[in-house]
Amino acid sequence: MEFQTPPPLGEHLRSPQLRSAMLVQQEALYAAREFLRGEGFVELLPPLVGPVTDPGGRGAKALDVDYYGEPYKLMTSAILYKQASLKGFPRLFYIAPNVRVEPPETASTGRHLVEFHQIDVEMAGATRHDVQEIVAGLLTHVVDHVWTAVGDVLRGLGRDEGDFTELRQGKFDSRTHEEAVARLLDRGHPQSADAEIDWAGEKVLSLEADRPFFIDDYPKGSRGFYDREDPERPGVLRNFDLIAQGGYGELVSGSERESDYAAIVTRMRESGENPAKYAWYLELAREGIEASAGFGMGLQRLVRFLTGLDALWQVSAYPKLPGVIAP
Repeated sequence: MEFQTPPPLGEHLRSPQLRSAMLVQQEALYAAREFLRGEGFVELLPPLVGPVTDPGGRGAKALDVDYYGEPYKLMTSAILYKQASLKGFPRLFYIAPNVRVEPPETASTGRHLVEFHQIDVEMAGATRHDVQEIVAGLLTHVVDHVWTAVGDVLRGLGRDEGDFTELRQGKFDSRTHEEAVARLLDRGHPQSADAEIDWAGEKVLSLEADRPFFIDDYPKGSRGFYDREDPERPGVLRNFDLIAQGGYGELVSGSERESDYAAIVTRMRESGENPAKYAWYLELAREGIEASAGFGMGLQRLVRFLTGLDALWQVSAYPKLPGVIAP
């Protein structure tokens, strides 16, 4: 795909393509809420600012705001608040807006926006396997509902219902990070064994697949301090990504969470984070945070996967590309 920037906002909002994408998004959100509520999850409204946020990765940064003289952050992810909320809500979800100042060079990937939304889910007492079952059920339900409700819209965008047959039957594959790295190296892609699968590598694996697949067991140091280290395999995290077929790449990231106060502080220091910044969160952790697992599913990435459009800005009503000034 040749890199393109969005047209002027008025032209973009009048686009029949955007209208189709928003109809698909509306049905996807309806189905996501229907599925999660049916599984006993309660929807909360996420915070927009806080004294600290997810430290992020891959060069993304948080925006600073002046909160009555205190330096606060716009949420890049509400993951810490999800963990805190387990004290009163053992199964919860957000439809969460996030702001991440991505490096300008990511504008050409088609997979990054500065403003985006996630379907954010957390389960107390859950394992990775538990939340992966929720991920698979959620995606299957959303895809099935959207094809039933607005299949004509998808076909008008050039999508083939047959390409989603295996997904709608609940068929998902899995592999470890080590296996994914070996596969990429075998194909001549220079993927580090100590890092997340890079975007180009995700695309290679995604194009080979005929159904979504999980990548498990990312190495310690490649993800945030909140991803739980496997107690039986030091250096391996109990986390995962879900990669969509067809070149669309990562739809979901999730993990079991570190919940032990001492382990959280140690992991913060190992990752270069200052524990003092996380005072409110660590106070809750000292009182006791529920062991849990959870995930975030990128809403715009989900809609792009459903519609088959080239870039995330095409499925956002008010797109803000990294490095591109927009209203």
